Amino acid sequence: MSHAPRLPAAIWALGFVSLLMDISSEMIHSLLPVFMVTVLGTSMWAVGLIEGAAEATALIAKVFSGVLSDYWGKRKPLAVLGYGLGAASKPLFALASTTGLVLAARLIDRVGKGIRGAPRDALVADLAPPGMRGAAFGLRQSLDTVGAFVGPLIAMGLMLLWANDFRAIFWVAMVPGFMAVALLLFGVQEPQRARLPNETPRVNPISQANLHRLSAAYWRVVAIGAVFTLARFSEAFLVLRALQGGLPVAYTPLVLIGMNIVYALGAYPFGKLSDAVSHRALLAWGLGVLIAADAVLASGSSLAWVSAGILLWGLHMAMTQGLLATMVAEVAPADLRGTAFGFFNLMSGLAMLLASTVAGVLWDQLGAPATFAAGALFSLAALALLWRWRGAHRIPK
Repeated sequence: MSHAPRLPAAIWALGFVSLLMDISSEMIHSLLPVFMVTVLGTSMWAVGLIEGAAEATALIAKVFSGVLSDYWGKRKPLAVLGYGLGAASKPLFALASTTGLVLAARLIDRVGKGIRGAPRDALVADLAPPGMRGAAFGLRQSLDTVGAFVGPLIAMGLMLLWANDFRAIFWVAMVPGFMAVALLLFGVQEPQRARLPNETPRVNPISQANLHRLSAAYWRVVAIGAVFTLARFSEAFLVLRALQGGLPVAYTPLVLIGMNIVYALGAYPFGKLSDAVSHRALLAWGLGVLIAADAVLASGSSLAWVSAGILLWGLHMAMTQGLLATMVAEVAPADLRGTAFGFFNLMSGLAMLLASTVAGVLWDQLGAPATFAAGALFSLAALALLWRWRGAHRIPK
C-alpha cells in the first residue's frame, strides 16, 4: 500500500522559523510607530523616513543575497546570518532612548530580512520533493501569516497586562527571535548540493549582455510596480491614523491584526483567480480598492472610518501582493529571473523610501488627509500607466 509523499521535517522547521521571527518582529512593529511618537517625541516626517528606509533596505538587500547564494551554492549560512541580524536587533528597540537608535535597529532588522529572504526561499525549493514545491511554499507562507497574527495579539495582551510598558514588551520579543535562529541552526539540514546538477560554468547575471536581454515589457512592469509602490507607503501610518481616531494605545496592534486577517483570507482565493483572469485587470481592481481605502482614511478619523479603510487596505494587499511578481516572471528570461526580480525589488525599495518620506512630510505639514490623498493620486498614476500600456507587446495578459 503506497502512501502519499510528505513534506520533509526541514520544510516544517523553516515554516516555524518564519512563524517565530514574525511573532518577534510584529510584537515590536505593531507598537513601534506609537512608541516613537508618544515616548520618543518623533515627528511624523521622521517616522516616514525610518519606515521607508527600513523597508527599502530589505528590498535592496535581496538583490545581492539571492545572487550570492547562487554563486556560492549554499543557502543556510546566509539564512542564518539574516535571521541572526533580525534577532540581534531586538534588544536595541528596548534600549532606544532616541530616534537615531530606533533607526539603527530598524535598518539592522531589515538588512537581516533582505539577506535571509531569497536564500531561505531557495532552500525551501531545494528541500521540497518533486511535485510538492507549491505545497512547501504554501506551508511556509501559512505559518508566516500565523506569526503576523500572533505577534500583535501578544503585544496587545502584554500592553493591557503591563500598563503600556513598551520597553518590557520589546525585551520579551527577543525570545521568539532567538528561538527562530536556534531552530534554523539545529533543525534544518541543508541538502548536500544546493545547485542544479549541471556543471556548466555560471556567468555573471548582471553583465551588459544579459541586461540587454531584459525586454521593454519587463521594464514596463518594473515602472508600473514602482509607481504602485509609491501609493503603498508604510502601514505605520495606518496605526497612527487609528491612534488619531481614538484607538487606545494598548489596542493599536489591532490595526495590523485586522489588516492581516483580511489579507490572509483573501490571498489564496485571489491567487487562484489570477490564474484565470487578466493580470492587468486584477491589478487595476486592486488599485481601485487601494484608492477607496485612501479615500476612506482621508475622509474621516473616527474609528469606524479608520477600520473600514484598514480592511480595504488588507483587501488590496490580498488582490495585488505577488501579482506583480508573477508578471515579472512572465516577461523575464528563465535564466535571468533572479536578476529580474533583483532589479524589480531595487526599484520598489527606492519607491518605498520615497513614498514613506513624502507621506510623513505631508502628514506633518498638511495633516493626515493629505497623506492618504497623495496615495490615491499615485494609485491613479499607476492605473494610467496600465491603461497607457494596455496594448504593449508581451505585457502579461
